[in-house]
Amino acid sequence: MKRTIDFPVFDADNHMYETEEAFTRYLPSEYKGAITYVQVNGRTKIAIRGQISEYIPNPTFEVVAAPGAQEDFYRHGNPDGKSLREIYGDPIKCPEWARNAEARLPHLDDLGIDGSLMFPTLASLLEERMREDPDLTHAAVHALNEWMYDEWTFNYHDRIYATPVIALPIVEKAIEELEWCLDKGARCILIRPAPAWGLRGPRSPGLSEFDPFWARVQEAGVLVGMHSSDSGYADLSGIWEGGGEMLPFKPNPFRFLVMKNRAITDMMNAMVCHGAFTRFPDLRIATIENGGTWVKPLVEGLEGIYKNMPQEFDEHPVESFTRNVYVNPFWEDALEGLIEIMSPDRLLFGSDYPHPEGLANPVAFVDDLPASLSEPDVAKIMGGNLKDLLGIAS
Repeated sequence: MKRTIDFPVFDADNHMYETEEAFTRYLPSEYKGAITYVQVNGRTKIAIRGQISEYIPNPTFEVVAAPGAQEDFYRHGNPDGKSLREIYGDPIKCPEWARNAEARLPHLDDLGIDGSLMFPTLASLLEERMREDPDLTHAAVHALNEWMYDEWTFNYHDRIYATPVIALPIVEKAIEELEWCLDKGARCILIRPAPAWGLRGPRSPGLSEFDPFWARVQEAGVLVGMHSSDSGYADLSGIWEGGGEMLPFKPNPFRFLVMKNRAITDMMNAMVCHGAFTRFPDLRIATIENGGTWVKPLVEGLEGIYKNMPQEFDEHPVESFTRNVYVNPFWEDALEGLIEIMSPDRLLFGSDYPHPEGLANPVAFVDDLPASLSEPDVAKIMGGNLKDLLGIAS
């Protein structure tokens, strides 16, 4: 049911479902075969560099879980111990509005959403499975971005802002991709919260070697969305349980606890402690689909390390974090403490629509905001802050 409220609603976390040619339509011929779809026991799977991935069980998205299928699970838990299949319920045919911007626009009207960021879904597996081949990573990311521009553009009618991906392994190529995206009108770029895997292995994107990239991002004023992704943390759980890729759709309590909040916390610590936020105080980072429960422990950690090592910082690390970062909390998070740390000026409404773990009725997010918030602050969280970040005139 359409839900209307008295101020503009801009959703920081909407998703598309990519088609099978999203990675391959523009993939250079020299990389033909690096990304393929194969049949396994009658089901289509994606293979990256010859390795079949189960990260997303149905990478064609021909059928998907209904939007918000897990809402009751996140609201009330799972006292009956149901399987994910039982929680998801019967799959539905992938709606056309999940495939392209033209179909999505009237659906935003149906939902009562004035505008949204639009993140890819399948792209979350891409970089991790190519980390040993930085050149392929950059080529595949650009191919995806060209497909995304075909089907969505990066600014559709000033309401749908698809987020092209920027890979960081080779700094010069990251800048080249950024310039292409800016030339095509991108208002927000997508960078996964993870180390950058380059020719000499992984390293922190907060290190000074990435300064030319961050300088151009800051100069352009483009928003950086750091969306939850496969950030490589299966390596950590593998130390305890053996190897294997991250499988978010297969319950594993140990892996869940090891990985929960780890990637976004490490990424923010790296950007703060390696000085990127201090060197580029006007960078605007939006943490998307990472929730908000990690913020308090991170701030407490930064407070503690600054108390013991103030000489290692050019400014208080908490100040740089709260200045540069905007947080999209989950609707089920307890928000009072987060609001106290970040203020309503640094929070973003995001529904994760149409994913099953998101909200079936995105605007209902407003009902889970603390009653103590003033109406102007609610309006900021539900859309005003994102509009400002995207440079949208009122």
